[in-house]
Amino acid sequence: MEKNKEFGSNLPEMKFKAGAITATVWRNTLTNKEGKQGDVLSVSFDRRYLDKESNAWKSTSSLRVGDLPKAVFVLNKAYEYVLLNGQSNLAAEIS
Repeated sequence: MEKNKEFGSNLPEMKFKAGAITATVWRNTLTNKEGKQGDVLSVSFDRRYLDKESNAWKSTSSLRVGDLPKAVFVLNKAYEYVLLNGQSNLAAEIS
């Protein structure tokens, strides 16, 4: 678990990792028609792998059967983080 304390940047707020699987929490600020702002949290996930041809690390959203338990674990952790750290009522109205 890694937490980034700099909000308002393009850096993720939090990352949860299990092996090659990562769930990343992002915080974005939205503005409604009245000009009020609110935060929205979103989650992305990926699996890292070493490409044999280029010998470079790459990411994919495709999972193997063995990756599923790790994906469930990190996504549950991300969901728990989002619930506990919430988003503003305004953001819920906007999204």
